[in-house]
Amino acid sequence: MVADLNPTPDQEIKAQAEFFAREGYVNVPQLFAPGEVEEIREIFARMHAEGVPGHYVPREVADGVKNPDDPLFQYPRVMMPHRFNDRAKHYMLLPRVIDRLRVFFGMDPVATQSMFYFKPPGARGQALHQDQFYLLVEPGSCIAAWTAIDDTDAENGAILVVPKTNQADIVCPAVADARISYTSHFVPVPEGHKVQLVPMKAGDTLFFNGSIIHGSGPNRSKTRFRRSFISHYAAGNIRKISASYRPLIKMDGTEYEVEPQTSGGPCGEGWKGSLH
Repeated sequence: MVADLNPTPDQEIKAQAEFFAREGYVNVPQLFAPGEVEEIREIFARMHAEGVPGHYVPREVADGVKNPDDPLFQYPRVMMPHRFNDRAKHYMLLPRVIDRLRVFFGMDPVATQSMFYFKPPGARGQALHQDQFYLLVEPGSCIAAWTAIDDTDAENGAILVVPKTNQADIVCPAVADARISYTSHFVPVPEGHKVQLVPMKAGDTLFFNGSIIHGSGPNRSKTRFRRSFISHYAAGNIRKISASYRPLIKMDGTEYEVEPQTSGGPCGEGWKGSLH
């Protein structure tokens, strides 16, 4: 069979969906245009310089980083920027992202979360984890759209995934090594699976299922950031989600309420889920 050298957008999305269904993740090159990447970079540089409205989660809550000398204290994450910045909301609902999510979910998605990571030089990484542990979407699972705002590689802490763990159980995590991870949770790699580094170019978007085990190593570069814009989504038939992710956002930009998740998931009823 001769390969189609000029696939249509529908053919490309179909091929991406097939890879996503099989492996649990797919990297879509240059989904964001260079001008869009630059605008996102500028938006969050301005937030960092000028401060963010009251929706900015305090450092101790967002990252557990209390040492003023820690690079992540100096450049904390921006949580839920779509709630107070119209351009962040625009990019969370970017049609090119939504077109793929519709195919991956098999229905219209709803947006649940947005984040921006600076990951400056010298910053610790994030231990392997599963997003669904935090969101506790019901029914189904969440999908992340992780967009690189800088080129990423092993040196500056590119994202790591464990392919084919999209069908893995959501597990109660162990304790992470605080020397290399700013978060405290760690999910071990299941037997028969291997961690894979995913180098990306600025503008690439990595989609991955909520069960996929993923994380990143430290930024060992002396000069390079590893900035990323990340959003999470659920299928439109969602009934419950962890309370801190409400209200959800429909694709027309309007808010949408569902029940707060009361299940503690794999850690039991004491775990209520939270922004991660």
